[in-house]
Amino acid sequence: MIETEHALLPQAVGNDVNCGMRLEVTTLREDDVRPRLDALERRLRHLFFEGGRRIALTPAQREALLRDGLPGLLLTGPTPWQGVEPRDADDGVDRVHASAFPAATADAFADWIGSAGGAGRGTGGGTGGGGGGEASHDSVIGGIGGGNHFAELQCVDRVHDAAAAHAWGLVPGTVVLMVHSGSLSLGHQANATALDRLRAHWPAGLPRPRNGLLPFLFDERSADDRRRYLDAFGNAANFAVGNRFFLALTMRAGLAAECGELASRLLYDAPHNLFWRDGDRTVHRKGATPAGGHADVAGGPYAMWGEPVIVPGSMGASSFVLRGHGEARTLGSACHGAGRRVPRGASARGSDAELDAFLREFRVVTPLDHRDPVVARRSDVMAAWRRDLKQEAPWAYKDIGPVVSSLRGGGVASPVAELRPLLTVKG
Repeated sequence: MIETEHALLPQAVGNDVNCGMRLEVTTLREDDVRPRLDALERRLRHLFFEGGRRIALTPAQREALLRDGLPGLLLTGPTPWQGVEPRDADDGVDRVHASAFPAATADAFADWIGSAGGAGRGTGGGTGGGGGGEASHDSVIGGIGGGNHFAELQCVDRVHDAAAAHAWGLVPGTVVLMVHSGSLSLGHQANATALDRLRAHWPAGLPRPRNGLLPFLFDERSADDRRRYLDAFGNAANFAVGNRFFLALTMRAGLAAECGELASRLLYDAPHNLFWRDGDRTVHRKGATPAGGHADVAGGPYAMWGEPVIVPGSMGASSFVLRGHGEARTLGSACHGAGRRVPRGASARGSDAELDAFLREFRVVTPLDHRDPVVARRSDVMAAWRRDLKQEAPWAYKDIGPVVSSLRGGGVASPVAELRPLLTVKG
């Protein structure tokens, strides 16, 4: 975390603007799901990677999402995605840490808006009302992304704070959905554009900061560039919230198809790559999530307990839900995960036998079905698949237990419940 005065630091947020965690609590139990894991794996592979993802958006809907966030998208009319009713989305908006970021235009992403086809509203116009133009699908919205991003099916394994867990519906054996994703290519574009402008306008002869943290200063000379960055930043941040929403819908659709009717309630959607402005001061968080206490969330749904803090474990390891205490020494923040033990390049050289042993015990849904005999005969394809999985394997990351203990010991956040994974979808 970094706090600045009279300056914004794009690189202190990074490329994946508003990458974050979404956690939904379902009405299913582990016993409802475990006997259906084989069928569920096939269903989710189809939904995520084999053409089953049915998220059609009009130009007006895309613009509404980028300019006005999830509330803007929901105001554009009915939601035909996976047969979801509008109320399924509406009741969760107040449980998103920031469901909308201000953006005067969506000019930076006019190509994506226009890729839906048809005649949508111009980026300077209002949103709401009808869909505007023809709806179409694309490969961006509803994508998980690479690296450590995932959509995971979990169950509540242990409760550490009975009162808070009861209030949040975290009953042992309950199935939950966890999504970790961000703004994908939109965030990369927003950050790259900002850095290009900062480098181009850096004073000649003045050494650049060695850490790469070039600032947008709060002055008139940088006002235009800063405004363009803030619009693109807001667009990417809004997209990220919408993308996690659609990823959760897709997981729900797979569960409903294989395990029967269910309901799902959003527990929280929280970012860990973002900045927060308060007058001339700005708190930047990269890999750190808000962990506000009672006073920070007064009047909201978490006023009694503090802000939910979602700390995922590595693939196949348990994740934790904690409640924040608003610790001033950490700028009201908690860490997001445990961090890597082994660099990506080194972890990709790990043992095939160790990976095979892990996959016999845990289900990972990827675009490639490694159990397919035809696929298994392609040694080059299997080698690339193994290399990518090894980079996110449990041994590549530090243990999550000591991290949670340090958060509790430092007065940053207290554990509420432990979540055990059942199945992970990786892009």
